[in-house]
Amino acid sequence: MNQLKEERHRLIIQWVNEEKRVSVAQMANKFSVTPETIRRDLTELEELEQITRVHGGAVLYTTLEKEQAYLRKLDINRAEKEQIAFEAISRIEDGDTIAIDVGTTTFHIADLIQNVQNLTVVTNSIAAADRFNQAIEEKRVTGKIILLGGFTNPAQSSVSGAMTLEWLSHMHMDKAFISCGGIVADTIYDYDLDESLVSAKMMARSKKNILLVDSSKIGIPSFFSFGDASHFDEVISNQPCPKEWKKWYTSWIIAKRSRSEC
Repeated sequence: MNQLKEERHRLIIQWVNEEKRVSVAQMANKFSVTPETIRRDLTELEELEQITRVHGGAVLYTTLEKEQAYLRKLDINRAEKEQIAFEAISRIEDGDTIAIDVGTTTFHIADLIQNVQNLTVVTNSIAAADRFNQAIEEKRVTGKIILLGGFTNPAQSSVSGAMTLEWLSHMHMDKAFISCGGIVADTIYDYDLDESLVSAKMMARSKKNILLVDSSKIGIPSFFSFGDASHFDEVISNQPCPKEWKKWYTSWIIAKRSRSEC
């Protein structure tokens, strides 16, 4: 490594440690090099576990979280996820058409929803579709459930693929409730590329997008970034927004209501 490059790497690491997130454009401007040079720098630094690359820049180094099997995930942070689901349900109104993506937090909405009439649910989660059908059978909800077509993923109890995206391209939803695998600064991640594309399409076809994120996802990147803070109207979490992230999230709601209170 030549001296100029070595010094640039040292300064990049120092800058990211101080600012938590730095963009490629900022670094290219500061060091008077091309964005392509900075991207190569970031790739090398990530391989050395000095920083973590995100869309458009770099953040403090964090190890990637790997996805667990769906049934095991259901019991992780269950109480926190139920708090978030209760808060999310308060946004659902009679007559709404809502999108629900694959995720254990969005799954809990189906288990906990009460007294909503004429609801249409569009989902690629086989598990959530089954639970919403149960809600209709139990007369907690009236309406209909649309399970999107596509290739099934038994481990995730989900469907995705070109067919799923094509169906969604003809639909218009009032609200999309979106889960994630991790959130770092203004970047939102998930584990599965195909399922992430479905979530992104749901967001593009909805009037309002609501991100549901429990504390285990905050500050944790996973495989694929599918959106950023600007794509969401609201974030619902059981934890406060990290102080240094507040410039990106203008509506970060802390869910407090527990199942025992309902």
